[in-house]
Amino acid sequence: MFGKLFIGTMFIATVAMAQAGAAAGAQLEKATFAGGCFWCMEPPFEKLDGVKEVISGYTGGHKNNPTYKEVSSGTTGHVEAVEVIFDPTKVSYEKLLEVFWKQVDPTDDGGQFVDRGSSYVTGIFYHSSEQKRLAEASKNRLERSGRYDKSIVTPIRPAGPFYRAEEDHQDYYKKNPIRYKYYRYNSGRDKYLERVWAKEVSMTSATERTYQKPADGELKKRLTPLQYTVTQKDGTEPAYQNEYWDNKKEGIYVDIVSGEPLFSSGDKYDSRTGWPSFTRPLEPDHIVTKEDKSWFATRTEVRSKYGDAHLGHVFNDGPKPTGLRYCMNSASLRFIPKEDLEKEGYGQYMKLFEK
Repeated sequence: MFGKLFIGTMFIATVAMAQAGAAAGAQLEKATFAGGCFWCMEPPFEKLDGVKEVISGYTGGHKNNPTYKEVSSGTTGHVEAVEVIFDPTKVSYEKLLEVFWKQVDPTDDGGQFVDRGSSYVTGIFYHSSEQKRLAEASKNRLERSGRYDKSIVTPIRPAGPFYRAEEDHQDYYKKNPIRYKYYRYNSGRDKYLERVWAKEVSMTSATERTYQKPADGELKKRLTPLQYTVTQKDGTEPAYQNEYWDNKKEGIYVDIVSGEPLFSSGDKYDSRTGWPSFTRPLEPDHIVTKEDKSWFATRTEVRSKYGDAHLGHVFNDGPKPTGLRYCMNSASLRFIPKEDLEKEGYGQYMKLFEK
């Protein structure tokens, strides 16, 4: 009896240590955005869970270690920008892009709001080919959304040297709250953003608000016993004995309960676990994570936002570029092949599969 208890205790301790080590080993990444006055660009990013630091500075130009006065003169080629240090296991680059677009006027090539000149124009500076791909995709989605009457002119450029601004510009909104609020109110930024984003919808799905969880009685009629157990009772299906673990077709995976888009075949990989696994969500806002302390270990459960369905768990042992493994239950998903996206109402995702 003591031997079994000792072995069990050692197993739990080993699992806990492995998870703690994985968490401690999470690699921080950088994202760089220019959105006019950097005072206004710090707060929205600093509020995000997973963002470790936001630094105001200068980038994109030719002068080493420029000063605020030099950059403002427009002679250095630099723009005011923020460098965001973030943990990709807690906040995705896609989420940072979404926040960025909601702070700026991407159709203005002469500055931002009250601040005019080349040092105040917008820009996305990518640090990897994956960031470039995601930035271009988000820009294309926004252009197709019809939100703006004019073309989006925000450039997507490779990141170069980033020079930290003077200390009095760091966290200006905290150090000088009254002056900051006065400046921001009179800059015209908030009035513009309120008008443009008044009718908030997803940049990728105009029907997002129609996703909802049916009544329990309807779910029992619609779902198979296994689908109901997995999605509603937090169950787990057998490995290698489920519908999608080896599915190699192109398409997207949606919540079996609500229909909300969750994952793309482009992010699916063989994790050799016997369950469908993905490196990232298709729509990060449709994913909810919760701490799960069942089975003698602490894991991160993944649920759908609108359907509130149990999907599976996410782990830190996945491949690059995210290092994540979204290990899902096939019973929680419905696969829609690319050729059926239009007729199923998911036509906006066709571009994912255009060669």
